[in-house]
Amino acid sequence: MSRFVPWRLGAVTAGLLALAAVAVTVPAQAKPADEARQRAFADAASEFGVPLDVLLGVSYLESRWDSHPGSASKAGGYGPMHLTDLRSVGNDTTESEHDHGDARGDTSRPMLQVAPRKQGKPPKPSAPPPGSQTIDKAAELLGTDADTLRKDPAENIRGGAALLADYQRQLGIKSANVKDWYGAVARYSGSDDLNGARTFADEVFNTIRSGIAHRTDDGQSVKLAPKPDAAPDRAQADRLGLRADTTNATNAAECPQSLTCEWKPAPFQKLDDGTYVGYDKADRPKSQKIEYIVIHDTEGAWDGTLKDVQTPRPKLAAWNYMVRSRDGLVAQAVATKDIGWHAGNFYVNSKSVGVEHEGFAGKGTWYTEAMYRASAKLVGYLAKRFGIPLDREHILGHDTVPGPDKAHIPGMHWDPGPYWDWAHYFDLLGAPLQHYGTPGSKVVMIAPDFSINKPAFTSCEGDNDTKPCPERGSSAVVLRTEPNDTAPLLSDVGMHGKNPSTMRVDDMASRVTTGQKYVVAETKGDWTAIWYLGQKGWFRNPGDAPTAYPANGRIATPKAGKQNVPVYGRAYPEAEAYPKDIKPQELAPLPYQFSAGQQYAAGPIVDSEYYKASFDSATNKLVKGKTKYVQVQIGYRTAFVNQDDVDLS
Repeated sequence: MSRFVPWRLGAVTAGLLALAAVAVTVPAQAKPADEARQRAFADAASEFGVPLDVLLGVSYLESRWDSHPGSASKAGGYGPMHLTDLRSVGNDTTESEHDHGDARGDTSRPMLQVAPRKQGKPPKPSAPPPGSQTIDKAAELLGTDADTLRKDPAENIRGGAALLADYQRQLGIKSANVKDWYGAVARYSGSDDLNGARTFADEVFNTIRSGIAHRTDDGQSVKLAPKPDAAPDRAQADRLGLRADTTNATNAAECPQSLTCEWKPAPFQKLDDGTYVGYDKADRPKSQKIEYIVIHDTEGAWDGTLKDVQTPRPKLAAWNYMVRSRDGLVAQAVATKDIGWHAGNFYVNSKSVGVEHEGFAGKGTWYTEAMYRASAKLVGYLAKRFGIPLDREHILGHDTVPGPDKAHIPGMHWDPGPYWDWAHYFDLLGAPLQHYGTPGSKVVMIAPDFSINKPAFTSCEGDNDTKPCPERGSSAVVLRTEPNDTAPLLSDVGMHGKNPSTMRVDDMASRVTTGQKYVVAETKGDWTAIWYLGQKGWFRNPGDAPTAYPANGRIATPKAGKQNVPVYGRAYPEAEAYPKDIKPQELAPLPYQFSAGQQYAAGPIVDSEYYKASFDSATNKLVKGKTKYVQVQIGYRTAFVNQDDVDLS
């Protein structure tokens, strides 16, 4: 700080005196630029009479205090306070309809094609739940417009504070005590049901009690100090007049006690053509061990997706769980003992639990913190229950599930997409993606800084869109054929044949993602090359801002004398393992090269298994072979190789 020194007035002009005064007082009054967001919360809390801890807690559960100026969340919310505008939510389709993929992925049965919706006038959109169109109400309370609230973080915070104050007034509660704001927080969730509102409010108050600090997407430092004695009056939620879902008390919904979970069963029903919907009966883990959890997004809004999974439309798929964006409510559609049709690969389906998340892989820019946290609680519970390791070899994105055979590869889905924050998700799981490798390790873990890693993808609005996507943080790292930023992308013969890969957001043919491990093939300066689909894939990896780190891990190498190792999309048994009444499944290699001189990161060693299923579940049977497979990270998607074909080091 500069120190003011008195001057004799005769020695300087009045102008110089004024200049000196300015020069020494401005630095003393300056405030850190990265605390502007914190001050905006404090100012809004004071202006509208909302406890600062409540305002910070609500905002963190919505957006982690990030700004996302002008960009909608996956659920149509804007800004730090997630002021919702359902006019920005995309078409009411579902992930199972996207690209007409085969969610079941069992080539022993006819390829599963989603029955198209009836043509004609599109259905009239249902009225949004009460309180869900919050951006218009906030604009009315502030005397401003919705566009300002979308783009100006400080005004957005004021809008959220005004809404909370309005909800509190409607409840007729006058109090500055944090515990007396539970009802207003529950109302802020936008839920039309009591379970969802309480799910959100409980997590807000958990955050207030524990406290948290975060550096936002635009470099702002925000902190919520812990308030361990913030015990709310939960009975306030009963006064909101919300629908009470009583099914949870009498159903088979499987969730941790800390999570609200509703039972919304998918149909298991035989159809006139002899087929059936929408899952297979089993008795897992007795009938078959559950090895994986698959993370999806719905590619549609909650209400439409939930209606679809409960409606016996021909050929429609079903998943085990779905998590709602606005409040983190969980709905279970298929029991974990049964096999949902969700991943497009029946081997993975039969050994996994599928978890859908409301939102779009390309449209919108961010998933809410409420959904991330609820999902992490659910997945952590399932992983502990079934003994599933918390790593990227067992917690899969739908986009990393391999096609079961060559024909299925082009139709495999790409959700949850490059904007899912895997590093943050694993932090919430209590299993940070640690690499632990020593310098010079042949294995690296992909780990870009999500907030500053912003690949230039295109076509976020759909198949016919070619425009650049909005700039946003991403878990994805793009690979090139040479160590420079203008070199061509790698090729993927399974996805594109002879056509080149692209920077479309839905094209994963030449990219990797956070938490995946690969074997280093070469390094040049700031560039690292990894083995990828039989090619060297180069990505920028400077020492002062790495996108990958040395990691521990096993390496699969072709055994001596083997020029090419077959790569499979499923770990099915050898023909001799099948009983006479079950036709052996073809061991059809994928069209990728794993040749001598190449190496790939090796995951778990898995048993060869095929679950023969039909509508008459009494005849279902598990076929187990003697063959063992090694799961390998061959490209963006995983794959399997016969253990007898490789050496592991």
